[in-house]
Amino acid sequence: MARRCELTGKAVLSGNLVSHSNRKTKRRFLPNLCNVTLQSDLLARSVRMRISANALRTVEHRGGLDAFLVKAPETDLSQGARVLKREIEKKRAEAAAHA
Repeated sequence: MARRCELTGKAVLSGNLVSHSNRKTKRRFLPNLCNVTLQSDLLARSVRMRISANALRTVEHRGGLDAFLVKAPETDLSQGARVLKREIEKKRAEAAAHA
């Protein structure tokens, strides 16, 4: 399992741990990943994802998974999230055509 957020693409970064004597040793900055189940309103089903805590806050701020995926660029999304985004866009187009 990759240490990468499925929605934002946030991944492991590397840097230096700097001691008091200014000695530098390599370290890793890991993203704060959480296993969550998000609800899609348009698809009427739940989706399990491994996302960062920051992405979870952004999803809540934007008003849910559907609103987040519509605004998100496809380059940041994982393969599963891209498929989900296409399904949501298809449902939105159907709803707009019927209205």
